[in-house]
Parts: sequence; C-alpha cells; structure tokens
Amino acid sequence: MTTWVLLRGLTRESRHWGTFPQHLGEAFDGARVICIDLPGNGKLNHLASPCSVEAMADYCHAELSNRGIVSPCRVLAMSLGAMVAVAWADKYPDDIAAAVLISTSLKPFSPFYRRLRPANYPRLLRLFGPKSSDRELETAILETTTRLVPDPLLVIEQWLQWRRENPVSPRNALSQLLAAARYRAPRKRPLERVLLLAGARDALVDPRCSLQLAAAWEARIAVHSEAGHDLPLDDEAWVLAQIERWLGRTEAER
Repeated sequence: MTTWVLLRGLTRESRHWGTFPQHLGEAFDGARVICIDLPGNGKLNHLASPCSVEAMADYCHAELSNRGIVSPCRVLAMSLGAMVAVAWADKYPDDIAAAVLISTSLKPFSPFYRRLRPANYPRLLRLFGPKSSDRELETAILETTTRLVPDPLLVIEQWLQWRRENPVSPRNALSQLLAAARYRAPRKRPLERVLLLAGARDALVDPRCSLQLAAAWEARIAVHSEAGHDLPLDDEAWVLAQIERWLGRTEAER
C-alpha cells in the first residue's frame, strides 16, 4: 500500500488540512495518508520547535520508523513543510519516492523579499506579541493565505477552536520562522520525482519562487491562476487533479 505523508507550514497542524487527507486517499485507491505535526505544533505543542529545518527532517525520519511505516513513501508538503520535505529527502534519500511541494520558497533560488513578501512582515511580528487577539490573528492568516474559501467565517471559527486547544507559543513560532529563514536547500534536486504547485495570487510567498525552483531543478510545475498560498484549502480538487496527472505521466516515463 502506498503511504502519503503530509506536512503543514509555519505554526499550522494536521487539522488545518481539512478534508484533503481523506480525499487524497480516495483519489489513490485507498492509499494510506498520515499527517505529521512538526514539534511545537498541534498535539506536539508542548515540545520545543527545532531551530533548524534539518532537525525537523530528523524528526520526520524518526517518526516514520516509530509508526512502522515501510519506506519509501510519498510526501506532500506546504510552505515550511515543503522545506522540511526537501531537507528530509536530501538527508534520508531512501525515505521518499516522490514529493509534491506546495507554495514553497527556498534559498538560494529566490531572494528574501520574494520568499516572504514584505507586506507580511508586520503581521508576522504580531504572531509573537500579546497585542492581537486570537481572532485577529486567525483572520489575518486566512486573508493572507487564501483567495477562494467560500465561507471564511466558518474556517476562522474552526481555526480558533484548534488554537485554543493546541496553542503554539510565541517562542516556537519564532523558532520555526528563523529555521525557515536560515535553511539553504541543495542546488541539485534531492530526489527524481518532484512536482511543484503554486497559486498565482499567493499574498505570502511570491509564486516566482516556485517557478525559479522548477527551472533550477528541471521539475514539473503547475500554477493555479486564482488560488493563494493554501492551495489545498482554496481548491483541493485542482491539487488532486495535478497530482494524478503528474503521477500518471511520470509512471509512463519510467
């Protein structure tokens, strides 16, 4: 049975995938889909977030073994999670057979002002201080990361509940941000099968980051003309269609 491992981004947890894991499993004939929270997030919010992406990759490698999952698996990861997936594949090449990287940005392929749009700097600083309410923070995150959500208020209420149940400390949020800022990806792609997905209306990360990475790594890429940063939330059907098309094509080429 094929196993998919899903990794989210900065301060987000497994529940932020919504219905996507279920639909991913259904799209691939009942494939096993597991979501791994990075230390400091979700059910692991009591742990200290590692200060490097490589250490996060170490955790994922160990978690694969702890869960008794036979490698190699397929990884689908977004934003910071995609950086972790790259570091994971680079450090433990036998763990991952294929990777889908969503809305990522990697040094040395893109400058810092594209990897994180400057308009977001004030909002990110608010994540580490006590001045904003939980509702204001979750509203700001949704407005920054999505473009096509039909019922934003419902999503915000869900996110608020999860934040109250598993709050991410300002220290852990800062550690994750610093880890992402420091990470430097390998110039050569770390695995053969890579698909990049991006949203043309991403307000957090310039989609040119994914385009430049695809060119450097000679990897396949698809760009959604209307979606934002959180592609699975904006249009999960489109994401699934791109993965199915890509896997069908790469299987035919093997």
